[in-house]
Amino acid sequence: MVRVSLETDFAEVWLEGEISNLHAPASGHLYCTLKDQTSQIRAVIFRSAAVRLRFGLEEGLHVVVRGRLSVYEPRGEYQIILDHLEPKGRGALQLAFEQLKRRLEDEGLFDREGKQSLPAFPQTVGIVTSPTGAAVRDLITVLHRRCPILSIIIAPVQVQGPGAAEQITTAIQSLNRLDVVDVMIIGRGGGSLEDLWSFNDEAVVRAIAASRVPIVSAVGHETDVTLADFAADVRASTPSAAAEMVAPVLTEMVKRLGMLTARCRQTMRSRCLEQHQRLDLLLAHMDNIRFRVLKEAQRVDVAVAGMREAVRAQLRQAMVNAQTWTQALMSKSPAHQVRRDLVIVPQLRSRLIAAVNHGLKQKAEHTRAYLGRFNGLSPLAILDRGYGILETVPGRRIILNAGQVSVGEEILARLARGQIRCTVEEVMLDPSV
Repeated sequence: MVRVSLETDFAEVWLEGEISNLHAPASGHLYCTLKDQTSQIRAVIFRSAAVRLRFGLEEGLHVVVRGRLSVYEPRGEYQIILDHLEPKGRGALQLAFEQLKRRLEDEGLFDREGKQSLPAFPQTVGIVTSPTGAAVRDLITVLHRRCPILSIIIAPVQVQGPGAAEQITTAIQSLNRLDVVDVMIIGRGGGSLEDLWSFNDEAVVRAIAASRVPIVSAVGHETDVTLADFAADVRASTPSAAAEMVAPVLTEMVKRLGMLTARCRQTMRSRCLEQHQRLDLLLAHMDNIRFRVLKEAQRVDVAVAGMREAVRAQLRQAMVNAQTWTQALMSKSPAHQVRRDLVIVPQLRSRLIAAVNHGLKQKAEHTRAYLGRFNGLSPLAILDRGYGILETVPGRRIILNAGQVSVGEEILARLARGQIRCTVEEVMLDPSV
């Protein structure tokens, strides 16, 4: 009931205050607080009204607003629903202009480093303007007067009102795609800030800044300033001034070309005369040069003959030295010494064989003597004389006395040829041992 009563009794309220606590959620609605030195009230701008704003809301912005008083029932708070806002002390368009200019300037779209130079001798000029305005007539008149051979391509657009910005943007992009336009003029006659607003549109400004073709901005009169002027490569005070910047005067060009041609001819004559004089001097010195060449050639012939004789003498001496060295080497040759020493080789061979045979014979006699002595000492030789060696059967130990065996024990007798296994029947000890 309170909300209905307030919205009925305060259906249209005008307030003045400062924006604070600005909040812009994804829904598109805007929420803020309007305050002055003594009071404050919450405010909401629904999306349908927010899209009609010509400027952006900022913290601390002083505004005059119109709306209806209401209550936000979930919290029981008073609020004002705004449907119109106006900056205090300046118009909405002026504020929007300043805000957009500041934002694009921060991006670097207006930097001088990115500006292009106008071509000195363009062949084709593109014009983006209204086909029915005075600006297009002034442009064509000045361009044809200054340079009649210049080609002109007009991209007709609407320069104010709804849809004008889109047409201007499309025209700029289309002229760039043609790839035949050398320079472009964008302009219109003078008007109010509202009339010129299409040239402050962000899309238009970005299209100008991105253009590959140099652009001259000629919007309004000299006192009119738009964002297109800042983005363009060159700004002209009027459309006529833009045409004068772009088109050179053909008659002046022809006159200048004539002067340059005359200067080129004079320079060529002077250069040719100078080269002829140098050639005459060279020909005059040619005979002297020929005589010097012949004289030097004679000296070369004499030097060559002397070198040949010196080389022959060196060769002859080298051959004599080679023969002498050959004879000396032959006398010292190892082959000669080898042939001489081969004569005594058979004698040495016979002596070596005799010495070896005598040594072998002595060694053989010594070996037979040693073998005789070894055989005399060998236990096997004793067995050949009829003796035997007794061993125990387990362990194979040599039996040296009768006390090592007992009656009935088996023993092994080794003879010179073969062995005999025996059984002890009686043990007879030697009492003297």
